[in-house]
Amino acid sequence: MCFGTRVTTSSKNLQKSYNVSKLLGKTPIKDDLVYHYANGWAHPLMWIIPQESSKHITPSMWGIMPAKEIGANYKNYYKEAARFGAGLNARSEKLFDHFIYKNSAFTKRCIVPVDGFFEPHTAPKNFKIPFYFERKNKALLSLAGLYTTTKDGFNTFTILTKEATPLFKKIHNTKNRRPVILNDEDVQVWLNPELTQNNILSVIKNDMDDAALHAYPISKDLYSPKVDSNRPDIIDEVQYEELEIEY
Repeated sequence: MCFGTRVTTSSKNLQKSYNVSKLLGKTPIKDDLVYHYANGWAHPLMWIIPQESSKHITPSMWGIMPAKEIGANYKNYYKEAARFGAGLNARSEKLFDHFIYKNSAFTKRCIVPVDGFFEPHTAPKNFKIPFYFERKNKALLSLAGLYTTTKDGFNTFTILTKEATPLFKKIHNTKNRRPVILNDEDVQVWLNPELTQNNILSVIKNDMDDAALHAYPISKDLYSPKVDSNRPDIIDEVQYEELEIEY
């Protein structure tokens, strides 16, 4: 599962990278929405590129809500939805039959641009070690997502996941999942409103190869509620005696 991301690229550079402009809704944005560690459980606002306005980046809250809900009531909604993962991730296998996802699968796909993301590894004796994933070339990662717009105009999104590939089976070895990471050539394809169900599934199946990614262990501060993990050095590599895998 993908419950934490790193987004340190400014909105100005995101616009350059994706050849888009900024589109703001009625909710004012106080900063540039950059995070050394964006904790999904805190439901941060992040930039997405929405299918319905694919020439723009727009702020959206992480944690998809049904369109019939009231976005202003998000705290109560997420509290109740926490037992179901609070809408942070969506299993791509359920894309066309889940009561929320099926309403977004054809018309409300999105791109979630990130610099990297975090996944847990379980070492012997249930010792949890966080890993950071990034592209070997340090370029942006385009995560495949879905979004909704609530009755009162709040955008909310989720990140699609799929069955783990070999790198993720080795590192994210408890849940055996991975986010859907689009190939560069599929970014515009993903936003194409003409895609059929088979087209969509093909893009998901043939997403970015493990060989393009680099992953390594980082500080367990990432999991501690007592320290601030939203800091630049959170992605510094840390060695653990308990770690028994090569990476």
